[in-house]
Amino acid sequence: MSADLDPVESPASSGSAERPRPPLRLAYGKETWKEIAFLLSNLFTALAGFVYAVVSIALGVGLAVTVIGLPLLALGLGGARLIGRSERSRARGLLGLRITEPSPLPSAGGFFGWLWSRLKDPVAWRTQLYGLIRLPWGIVTFTVGLVSLLVLWPVLPFLARGLANADRGMVRGLLSPSDELERRIAELESDRGVVVDTAAADLRRIERDLHDGAQARLVALAMGLGLAKEKLLEDPEAAAAMVDEAHGEVKLALQELRDLARGIHPAVLTDRGLDAALSAVASRCTVPVKVHVDLTERPAEAIEGIAYFTVSELLQNVSKHARARSASVEVWRSGDRLMLQVRDDGAGGARFDGGTGLAGLAERLGAVDGLLVLDSPGGGPTQVTAELPWRSRPARGPLR
Repeated sequence: MSADLDPVESPASSGSAERPRPPLRLAYGKETWKEIAFLLSNLFTALAGFVYAVVSIALGVGLAVTVIGLPLLALGLGGARLIGRSERSRARGLLGLRITEPSPLPSAGGFFGWLWSRLKDPVAWRTQLYGLIRLPWGIVTFTVGLVSLLVLWPVLPFLARGLANADRGMVRGLLSPSDELERRIAELESDRGVVVDTAAADLRRIERDLHDGAQARLVALAMGLGLAKEKLLEDPEAAAAMVDEAHGEVKLALQELRDLARGIHPAVLTDRGLDAALSAVASRCTVPVKVHVDLTERPAEAIEGIAYFTVSELLQNVSKHARARSASVEVWRSGDRLMLQVRDDGAGGARFDGGTGLAGLAERLGAVDGLLVLDSPGGGPTQVTAELPWRSRPARGPLR
């Protein structure tokens, strides 16, 4: 009787083990719960932001007729920047929103410079506007989120996603940097550091080349001529040999100075443009190089110089690392960009971190709003494409 009322089979009699139960998990995904947490916390952060914005603006504007009004307003705007940073951090953590932090305010000299830079800070004013308009929205999101969490479970993910997307739009529109201007300022600050470092490195290289090359050779030349002068009457033949040796040193010193001047800015580039200058560089490459320059006018001198040294460095890489049999250089204009392309049929496998100087070259091009693209699969061929902004050469007035 008991067996009929409680028919339980043992694993041995059934021939199969009991199937394990699936682990417990939440009904909604992690992202949905983060969005719900953001919506529910909106009420408290919106209330704090609204109170801060009203009090700081009212005190600053109301006391503007006194000496402490504008400084109080400036301090309030400085605090608004901190509130904006906190809201961006909350959006990053709960909404997965990636927003670049605004660039810091410039350190203006003196009290009035500090005051003016704070009063005209667009980031702080947008944060104050964000605090003023968020209170009604925070009440709506808190109410809808809480009611949906309690009684509207089937549609909760859709409501949370829609409200969270509206929050994302507000954060992007009011708490992000000043669109392209802020981002461009940050890029220019970074590029300025690259330009300064590159210029300092070039100056050190020129100083080292002068000190170790031409200067040392000229010092030896002066000493040799001094010895020849002393022996001129005693041993004319030895003096003549010394003068002949000094003549050879002069030729070597002149060659080193010409190479150094070519490294600074080649005369052929100034006189005849990119086509002739790149052909001269290609003639010194260890592999045959075809050069094709399709330009109807010459770019600005600075852009032309950067293009020349870019191709020169790329061809040096071909000579040293590519193990190629031939290479080609093409230069053309595409809209407002100057395009450079260097190809070789070498072994390939070039990388920006491979010690070929490509990373530094990419940084120098980026400092002038340029771009370097590398395509070098293993086994070759290698193709490096560089873009530079096109700036026309200014027209020269008539000579007087």
